[in-house]
Amino acid sequence: MLEKVLPHAMLKAKPNLESRIRTLKMDWATVYDLLNGKDNSSFGWDEHRQMVVTKDAMKYAQTTADIVEEIDAEGVATANNIEE
Repeated sequence: MLEKVLPHAMLKAKPNLESRIRTLKMDWATVYDLLNGKDNSSFGWDEHRQMVVTKDAMKYAQTTADIVEEIDAEGVATANNIEE
């Protein structure tokens, strides 16, 4: 019956469904906490765009390149200290 209802879902057994439901519950709990839970002072819901929004999102953001550059700088400083 599951293959008739969801032919491309590739779910064959009850444990797969239970696992997926647990995952969805955890994801929902995370979004709920962002909007309504503790420490949600900087999160909100934009009705027009239908998405979670935050204030000052880029204030402390780091890209992967920033992190790699920081690690490389620490590595170079360590290498220079060893050689001296």
